[in-house]
Amino acid sequence: MIDPLAEVVSLLQPGAPFSKLVVASAPWAVRRTETGRPFYFVILEGGCHLTVHGPDGSETITLHEGDFAMVPAARSFSTSSLDRQPPRLDEEVITEVTTMPGGARVGNPNGPVDVRMLVGNFVFGSPDSALLVSLLPRYVHIRGEQRLSTLVQLVGDESRAERPARELVLARLLEVLLIEALRSAGSTGESAGLVRGLADAKLAVALRCMHAQPAATWTVAQLARAAAMSRSAFSERFTQAVGIAPMSYLLGWRMALARQLLRRRELKLADIAERVGYASVSAFGLAFTRHVGMPPRRYSQMALDDAAAA
Repeated sequence: MIDPLAEVVSLLQPGAPFSKLVVASAPWAVRRTETGRPFYFVILEGGCHLTVHGPDGSETITLHEGDFAMVPAARSFSTSSLDRQPPRLDEEVITEVTTMPGGARVGNPNGPVDVRMLVGNFVFGSPDSALLVSLLPRYVHIRGEQRLSTLVQLVGDESRAERPARELVLARLLEVLLIEALRSAGSTGESAGLVRGLADAKLAVALRCMHAQPAATWTVAQLARAAAMSRSAFSERFTQAVGIAPMSYLLGWRMALARQLLRRRELKLADIAERVGYASVSAFGLAFTRHVGMPPRRYSQMALDDAAAA
């Protein structure tokens, strides 16, 4: 059976090369501005607020011990102690930050600790990461999942110990934590994306159809029939759960596959066009250029040049 989430994660090529321990004493607040990198939080002890700022406003979630949270494409977010209101986007945030081995101390360096958390960046090795991240939720927040809690405990134990190959083990544990979190995220229903769509039994059928046969001439009506729903109900439910319309999702997935095939340079352009649902090279070229910003041949050559320079 085709597993859409596994396909997306495999194309993303996730890694976790960076993490640091943050210890904080209330009251405190920290704001960060990122460049779209995936940022994560593992709460080892205590709790805090996480506020994700976006074009549609700000959203705050409260994190507690054992929780895992990730923002797949972090632009602006803030964390703050539970004893204060989360900072507004226009609010100036001034909190003392002291460096320490392997991390940082936030707030009064002599005050009682109210939270210990492991924070850092995931790295998505795929050149298509921006396209693929758009298929993921705006944020992932997992609580009360036994498997995830076990992984969080292992991460916490490893972060506190000074064992040989500590950083290597931490990186591998965090990669597994990411995949497990994405797999669990659909049940939270908090943020639209692929995992939330896969948690819906009817929508999952349509998603698996698109991934199993990306070259098929799918229409909304055909996908709705596969999901045993009316066309209008399917379209509305899909868009609400996944965050984009069914045909937009299909186009995004086809383009991700096309870029992967172009980088491999194993097939002729006509074969790639056929693999991703286009009857002619010209039709594929127009769609690819509109979606990616350059013609397929130029993209393939740039990928070759980049590989040679690496």
